[in-house]
Amino acid sequence: MESKNSILVKLLLLLHYLSLFCASEDFDFFYFVQQWPGSYCDTQKNCCYPTSGKPEADFGIHGLWPNYNDGSYPSNCDPNNPFNPSQISDLSSSLQNNWPTLACPSGDGMTFWSHEWNKHGTCSESVLKQHDYFEAALSLRQKANILKALTSAGIEPNGGSYSLSSIKGAIKDAIGFTPYIQCNVDSSGNSQLYQVYLCVNNSGSDFIECSVFPHGKCGSDIQFPSF
Repeated sequence: MESKNSILVKLLLLLHYLSLFCASEDFDFFYFVQQWPGSYCDTQKNCCYPTSGKPEADFGIHGLWPNYNDGSYPSNCDPNNPFNPSQISDLSSSLQNNWPTLACPSGDGMTFWSHEWNKHGTCSESVLKQHDYFEAALSLRQKANILKALTSAGIEPNGGSYSLSSIKGAIKDAIGFTPYIQCNVDSSGNSQLYQVYLCVNNSGSDFIECSVFPHGKCGSDIQFPSF
């Protein structure tokens, strides 16, 4: 017959695993976030090209982040399932092209992808295993094609200034859903197009209208720097 202490330990372990399971599936939608490399690098902070070379002048993936409808989000949901490079070995070339790191010192992307999986991906692992998570993000980038949406509307990455409404309108017209635009400030203090957020259903397959947007404001005129 089991001792009371043994039963208590088993119950505590069960509760621990249940909490991890619930945390990894209890979210309402994803933010799919892409960043413009010219705005990442054109700030007072330095950027470093990845070891594979200078990325293409296009929006790169920042992350696929589970979120709640109240604006909060889960993070670091399963320390027992850390990033495993072998699980995405067939995607490494696509990830280097579409999800490049610009952090210093120069890297091959593994540190960036590891951070994104461990902090965000583990919170959706009941829906998307590690390979599926990265594959879903790559597929969403193909669907969005933000640079094409902007240039088709005459919004070019040439250092010109554009209104926030024209940028949002061009993306919504092309994709069908309202984006959130995040700006940063260049070394001269100009507001510039930095990141584009789109909302995705909690299976990671399709864009949806956002129930909540992040906090933050852009200036009335937004620069779109070259890269």
